[in-house]
Amino acid sequence: MEQPGVRDPAPEPLRFVQDLVNTVDLESDRDELRTAAEAAAWARRQGLSGRHFDAGALADVLTLREALREVCAAHAGTDVPAATVDALDRLLARAPLRLAVDAEGRAAVRPADGLTGAAGVTAAAASAIARASADGTWQRLKACAADSCRWVYYDRSPAGRSRWCTMAICGSRAKMRTYRKNSRADAPEPG
Repeated sequence: MEQPGVRDPAPEPLRFVQDLVNTVDLESDRDELRTAAEAAAWARRQGLSGRHFDAGALADVLTLREALREVCAAHAGTDVPAATVDALDRLLARAPLRLAVDAEGRAAVRPADGLTGAAGVTAAAASAIARASADGTWQRLKACAADSCRWVYYDRSPAGRSRWCTMAICGSRAKMRTYRKNSRADAPEPG
């Protein structure tokens, strides 16, 4: 998926979460997950089972997508709403993970076998988040601070304090709004 500005996509395993959240472009109102069939096709392209996608599974995937956007916004300094935390808890409870150990003794968290539909997508996201949390990259997946955008990007800045998907678009708009607001506040009153 093409990223705004000159940003590179998130590293694995976070690219899955980034791709899921960015299946909708809020500015253009383009949504890759409008129907259960589209959600099933998207899951297959991600290497997941496309089975068991109905209207309920689609609703759960859309809830997951927007909840993850809220969590990514929290990485830039906002709080996750309580309703979002509750929705994530509900979805995650239906998407079990397991610990897998390979022949060399390395351990990894993986989705439980046989998950399909929304549970499969949720477990894949949870597995990616668990791996990224362990390696310290999860907090760098952020949602753009611009309310009209909220695109999820990976913050590669040294200090990890980026707020916009791209400075050239959303950052410039925010700075211009602040400049105009401050200019009006500093203007002399007509007399």
